[in-house]
Amino acid sequence: MILALEYHRSPGRFIAARGLTSTKVGGRMSGMIAGNLSPLRLVNRQAPELPGEGWTRVTPRLSGICGSDLGLLTGRSSPYLSPMTSMPFVPGHEVVGETQDDLPGMPKGTRVVMDPVLSCAARGTAQCRWCAAGHQSRCDHITTGRISSGLQTGSCADTGGGWSRQFVAHASQLHAVPDDLPNERAVLTEPLACAVHSVRRVEIAAGSTAVIIGAGTVGLLTLLALRQLTNVGAVYVVAKHGHQQEKAKALGATAVIEPRKAVRALRRVTAARMHTPEIGGDFLLGGVDAAFECTGGSSGLDTALRLVRAGGTVVVSGMPSGGVDLTPLWYRELQLVGAYCSGADGADFDDAIRLAGTAPLDGYVGTTYPLARWREALNHAADAGRLGTVKVAFDPAR
Repeated sequence: MILALEYHRSPGRFIAARGLTSTKVGGRMSGMIAGNLSPLRLVNRQAPELPGEGWTRVTPRLSGICGSDLGLLTGRSSPYLSPMTSMPFVPGHEVVGETQDDLPGMPKGTRVVMDPVLSCAARGTAQCRWCAAGHQSRCDHITTGRISSGLQTGSCADTGGGWSRQFVAHASQLHAVPDDLPNERAVLTEPLACAVHSVRRVEIAAGSTAVIIGAGTVGLLTLLALRQLTNVGAVYVVAKHGHQQEKAKALGATAVIEPRKAVRALRRVTAARMHTPEIGGDFLLGGVDAAFECTGGSSGLDTALRLVRAGGTVVVSGMPSGGVDLTPLWYRELQLVGAYCSGADGADFDDAIRLAGTAPLDGYVGTTYPLARWREALNHAADAGRLGTVKVAFDPAR
């Protein structure tokens, strides 16, 4: 038996939580994440069994709390994803841990990080067109094969997840990390690989301009990837909190802008014209070449669409939620691009591991919690920006 946080889908709880999403009490989401409405339970459950050859048990050392996890718990996740999960599952896909079984080229006790996508290799199916091309994040077989449905570890009943004391992973998911990479940096590798992937989803011309909407984990790591892997010119970051603004400057932001000043500030630096509609936010005629939406909120995407020049590009890096006015997409002939997980046949993770060891990321994992304090941990993660934290993580061994 292992200790784990287990998620159970309940339509009634989902609807109730979603109805409270916009209500905050004392800076916290009215208890729907960790209160009586929560679909999570701390349980002792059977450890997951190895599905076959090429799999290993993994003992998590740190497991991050992601914005998509919070979206699931608050009812903001789209019902579109429901067929790609299996119940009950253990959340947690941002993991650094140790293998408990020997794999070819990876002996027992290897410290690893994980690409959470459960692609054809893990499922034991014939390769779909995307996996064959090295784009495992687009796998068409995530509801078939030798394990139950799950778009990734952390949403599959058979694999378990990082919010526990043990789960199982396939060799194709695992990447060994250097001995000198601390766990507090290694646990950032998965979101960093996602940021690397989002930057590679579009062509960033030398000297072009970009804006990043949001300066949480995704936004800050996207800024890092832009600066380290492209020849981008000016990069503006829309950041709400003081500690986010400081970290964005340390990573090379050209300027950091408060959300309410974003349109006016970019009007000045891009020599654009600003217009105010009868209803809705201001927008630019002109603007930056590309925008990266990293909040997962409808207001962030709405802002991004209003800041990009005609023919420009908007990359959706945060998991979307809510409706948005797509008129700028149509009228300004923008390119709207999605970026899910990582890709490039492991190259994104290779670069993420390298950047995690060299970039100024000390202190990004601000607080860790044992599983028994899960309510406190989730409330902290939901209010991380105001509390001065970038990433909150579980330490399941505690």
